[in-house]
Amino acid sequence: MKRLGVLLGVALIAAQAGPVSAKSLEDVLKEKGVITEDDYKNIQKSSPIKYKLGDGFTFTSADGKFSTSIGGVYQLRYTLMDLDDVNNTAAKRAQDYSKFELKRIKLHFNGYAYSPDLTYKMQLNFANIAGGTTNNGGLLEFAWLNYRLRDEIQLRFGQDKVQFGRQWITSSDAQQFVDTSAVTSAFVPGYDTGVMIHGKIAGGLVNYNIGGYGGVGQNTYRTTTDNSFAARLAVNPLGDVKYSESDVEYSVNPLVSFGANFFRDTIYNGETNNLFFAKSTSWYGLGSSLMTKKFSAGEPLDFNTAGADAVFKWRGFSATGEYFFAEADGQTSKNRLRADGFYAQAGYFVIPKTVELAYRYSYIDPNRDVTNDHWVENTGAVSWYINKQNLKIQADYTNIHKQAAIASTSGKNATDDQQVRFQVQMQF
Repeated sequence: MKRLGVLLGVALIAAQAGPVSAKSLEDVLKEKGVITEDDYKNIQKSSPIKYKLGDGFTFTSADGKFSTSIGGVYQLRYTLMDLDDVNNTAAKRAQDYSKFELKRIKLHFNGYAYSPDLTYKMQLNFANIAGGTTNNGGLLEFAWLNYRLRDEIQLRFGQDKVQFGRQWITSSDAQQFVDTSAVTSAFVPGYDTGVMIHGKIAGGLVNYNIGGYGGVGQNTYRTTTDNSFAARLAVNPLGDVKYSESDVEYSVNPLVSFGANFFRDTIYNGETNNLFFAKSTSWYGLGSSLMTKKFSAGEPLDFNTAGADAVFKWRGFSATGEYFFAEADGQTSKNRLRADGFYAQAGYFVIPKTVELAYRYSYIDPNRDVTNDHWVENTGAVSWYINKQNLKIQADYTNIHKQAAIASTSGKNATDDQQVRFQVQMQF
């Protein structure tokens, strides 16, 4: 009789739930009081396969010792770039473009083995090998094992995001804009392989990460004894704050987070690497080209980068800001390059949990010893959350102002480029 009641409850809830629900059926039944907590646990144990929107399909062994979830995310993007032609010459002209792209096509595998305390994750991004070329460090993004001794003490080994920069740590599918700020891309290290100790203290009031990494980035390994070091501390006085930018959950109580991080690395001038900050469009690539006293070819360079961030969320409003300071010191030449940058952004759901408007200001100074080299962006965005982060449509417009020293066509005048982007995201 009890089983019949449960089955009738399942049918009733299924009819009411409709075709789109991020919760499993047993989750809904438990919330409605149709089944007890013990019933819920038994269903979980007896269901080898289940699906949850955003988490994917989960396969669990009969003895409960092994579990794997398989899911993914699509980000399909259109970009229109109108480049300022104020510096056009016959030899160097601004080239506008209209581009459709598969920005991120990700497949992830995560779960636990032998014990729920031994977890793992592997993530592939097929967009990185689209068109027959390898981009952004290659196909493999995540590949790590994590052992939880207790919430306060956990050990992770493998390839992961270097825990530096709040916006970088936040998943690309939980961003408030179509993509991260230019500041984040300019200063963070990116992915790397290494070992990390991390944990949550007092239920997430304090989170910490301390890690050592190879030092040359995603899917890249070095043969020298030089490695990198990263540390991050986040304090959440009103409770743990998720690494998700918009307040799509519509927090009933205010949430605040303050973070600080540090990164140190030694790389050789001209050494092959996949570090984000070393790219030609990032702070080191831009700033080093403007140096009057250059680094020597092959010279070891000591990089030290520090950052601080703050977050506030409440009732559909969210605000985030980060500041970075970076320095590169030549061990042989004794020359020094310094840079800094920051961004501040805020958003509000004009239709709760559904439509959000947002604004962001970004600033980069790639060489503090040079004038007329600033990069400033003003971005406005609108996002339609059809089903939270699982299905959303975003659009943003950016004015990209680059002073003469780093102008789009490297002329004597500053440039103001106009960028429009549309993106559809779906998680499964």
